[in-house]
Parts: sequence; C-alpha cells; structure tokens
Amino acid sequence: MQQVLIDQFSATIRAAAENSQPLNIRSGGSKSFYGNPASEQAQILDVSPYQGIIDYEPTELVITARAGTPLTDIESLLHQHKQMLAFEPPHFADTATLGGCIAAGLSGPRRASTGAARDFVLGVRILDGTGHDLHFGGQVMKNVAGYDVSRLMVGAMGTLGILLEISLKVLPLPVVEQTVCLEINEAEAIEYMNRWAGRPLPISATCYINGQLYMRLSGAESAVRAAQTQLGGEIYPAGDAFWKSVREHAHDFFKPAVSLWRLSVKSTTPPLLFPQTKQLIEWNGALRWINCQEKQTAGSIRLAAQKTGGHATLFRNHTSAAPVFQPLNPALAGIHQRLKQQFDPAGILNPGRLYPEF
Repeated sequence: MQQVLIDQFSATIRAAAENSQPLNIRSGGSKSFYGNPASEQAQILDVSPYQGIIDYEPTELVITARAGTPLTDIESLLHQHKQMLAFEPPHFADTATLGGCIAAGLSGPRRASTGAARDFVLGVRILDGTGHDLHFGGQVMKNVAGYDVSRLMVGAMGTLGILLEISLKVLPLPVVEQTVCLEINEAEAIEYMNRWAGRPLPISATCYINGQLYMRLSGAESAVRAAQTQLGGEIYPAGDAFWKSVREHAHDFFKPAVSLWRLSVKSTTPPLLFPQTKQLIEWNGALRWINCQEKQTAGSIRLAAQKTGGHATLFRNHTSAAPVFQPLNPALAGIHQRLKQQFDPAGILNPGRLYPEF
C-alpha cells in the first residue's frame, strides 16, 4: 500500500514537470502560514496518507518514520520509552506531521542546549522534482559523510524534494525538570543568560518576557537542585505549561494580530530598541521575537539584525509586501538556484515558498 502511494506521488510529479504545473506540497497544514504563500496556480499534493513508524530501536536512540506521521504519535511512542525529540519542535496544531516539522526546520526552547532540528537528522528518503526515489544518509551518525544532503532538506520548505521518510536521533528524557524565575531588566537578563550559559549547568531553556527571566533546568535531581541554588530566583511551579505556551505560540505575547518577526542574532547583542514593539527573548539572547505594527518597517528591522551579524524573518501575519525571509546576497542566491536546478529542474516543487525567484 505504501509503495502504491509513492508511485502515485511520483506519477503526479512527472506529469506536473511535463506540464510546468506547480505543486503545493502539504500534509497536516499546521505550518502553512510560514514562508511565502503558495502559488495560486499550484496543485495541492497531499502527502499525509504516507504515514507510520517504520523502525524504532530505543537502545539505539534512533527512530525512522514516514513524513505524514503525526508528531503526536511519534512523541507519544518516545515518551513511553522515556525519550524525546531533543530539538523540541513546535506543532502549532494537532495536525502537525514529521515531514512538516523537518521541512520547516523549526526548533523549540531546548534548541540552545541540545541543538537544532538539522543536528538530529540522520537520513531521508525523498522524491525529487523528476519523480525519482532517492535515499540519503542512514540511521547512524557515522553514515553522514561527504555532502550532507539529508540535512539540506531541513528548512528547505519542500522546494528541493518531497520528504517520504526521515531517520532521527533521539535523546533520553531528563530525570527532573524545574523552572526558576527572576525579576530583572532586559539588559541584565541578556548578560545573566550568557554568563550562566558558559558554565556547566543543566540549563535547557531560557525566556525573557515582561520583566521576568525564566530558566528551565533539566537533568539529575542533585544537579538541578545545585543549579537552582546558584542561579537564585523563585521556583516557578507552572513551568511545563509555560514552556509549552512559548513553544506553541500560545503565550499572550504571540496572540495580537500584528506582524511577528523572528530575529536570529548573537546572543550577547544588547537590547534592540524599536518604538511601539513588544519583545520576547529566547535561546540565551540569540532569538528575539518582535511584535510590531506596520509603523515599524521591515527595512529597519532587517538592518538592525544585519548589524549584529544576524537575520530577520517575517514569521507570521504577513500584512506587508516585505519578503518573508532575509534577502540573499548574490553568492548565496546562486547556490540556492543551483541546488533548485539540480533537485527540481522544472521548478514545480513549492515554487516561491522560500524565495520568490525559485
């Protein structure tokens, strides 16, 4: 049955390539808001039926699943064995799938301590823009050599191929987790996060919002208790709910229907001062979320990010004509174009979702 689905997907791709028909690849649709909108002329290719866990060996810390598999199914199975997806991917809806998670390449609060989504991808199976069934990588870290095509698919938004199967490294769940909270100003919070991030403490997440710095400690009970004593602050009993609200953008900060910007900057960057905006800081200062009205121009936000050596993404509520992702310099744009030509010569797979020109 699963091979029949792959054959159907492949036939659809070949027909689309012959007719220059763009395809809008989607599964659960939980992240359809992210990136540039799909072409109005695109034909929807629903890959959600291709689902199921193919292989899971808890002692090897590796799971392989089909792209249409709901994230909730994967995380439920892992939790039964006291394991987790260490990059803590956001769902944004109950329909979230593994394929959408990897295609979007987004990571949650734990990213600064454990790594990003791409760091845990061991291998993938994809259909390219000509309908060919391709395999890259494997199920162990030592198989990742040469050109790491598997991780190239992370964050590609389906523009290079249709994800069919993904192998991921997983990690054990922490024995204990505890959140502490300190009342502190923004500049002090940034300095505080960076100071303690450089020390061997079990800090697994940080968030600064509304004058409060939240820090999650994960690990052995003795290590968590000792770290809490060093860090100070008050124990925050609703830590689990808080971190889920940040990960899933259910926190009050994310609710206003205004433009939401995601800035990736150096963690030590001083407070970014934009008038009439609200900010939330994660990842020890390296991730800055900004809520703003249209009075704050895309140009000024992107310039501020660039001055820090970072970049800015218009993450949600695209009410302006500004490009969603940071415009590429000519050298990087050339690399993107060559990759697109190699994997999708007819340019039919999610055209424009990353950048309008490819």
